[in-house]
Amino acid sequence: MRRVTPALLILIALTCMSFMAGDSIKLRLKPQQGKTYTLIYKNNTTNKMEILGQTMNQSVEMEMRQTFTANKVSNTQSVFETQVDALRMSTSVMGTKMEYDSEHPEKNSPLWGDLGEDLKKPQTVTYDASGHVVGGAALAGQLDAVILQFPDKELSVGSKWTSTRTQNIDGVNYKLDIEYKVASISKKSVNLTFNGVYHLDMSQEAEGIGTYKGTYCIDPQTGIMTSSTGLINLSMTVNEDGYDIPVTTEGTTVLIVK
Repeated sequence: MRRVTPALLILIALTCMSFMAGDSIKLRLKPQQGKTYTLIYKNNTTNKMEILGQTMNQSVEMEMRQTFTANKVSNTQSVFETQVDALRMSTSVMGTKMEYDSEHPEKNSPLWGDLGEDLKKPQTVTYDASGHVVGGAALAGQLDAVILQFPDKELSVGSKWTSTRTQNIDGVNYKLDIEYKVASISKKSVNLTFNGVYHLDMSQEAEGIGTYKGTYCIDPQTGIMTSSTGLINLSMTVNEDGYDIPVTTEGTTVLIVK
């Protein structure tokens, strides 16, 4: 049997690196028609507020299960029907804890009422092959975090592109300018890193800016995200009864699609 020398191992490693660097792919959204995908979204954040010289800390935990079905798929468009199947939230402020659980309403705080009922209504969203929304609901849970906006070009390791996401939720304008970079390409996964700048504007009541960075894994066959992790850091000022309240938010997000 031929002995594997250190020099041979180095040669194999260099060959693999060259192969990966030469790989290229054009990412396109092409889900399996009729298939229902399940998204698990988890978010943990800590908010720190300065109120009249006093510091108030708030922790928020959120977990959501969302399904989306590819009802109609063509070379140019994909039509999804989606809904939130379960939503759980827990927050703690100065020792006071409030909970919401769509599957266990007996735990719900009266202050939150039917928090997740609107999200649980089925919505239809249409995307083009590049991942841009071209019809349907403007807000559909976390679906826009699962379907990225792809560039119209071949991508290789080291390739970069940018996109902008905007949303208006209950009068709050959100804008995320984000840059993606291809970290690796294989038959099973296209792995990306991302860095983004978050803008928040609620007329005269609040405004803020922050950063969002992390990783994405994309299924090269369907163009749908399979997993993602992210870190958010946001600083904003909230105007309450004529007082400006500085608020800082730090959090982590995890998304998994099955």
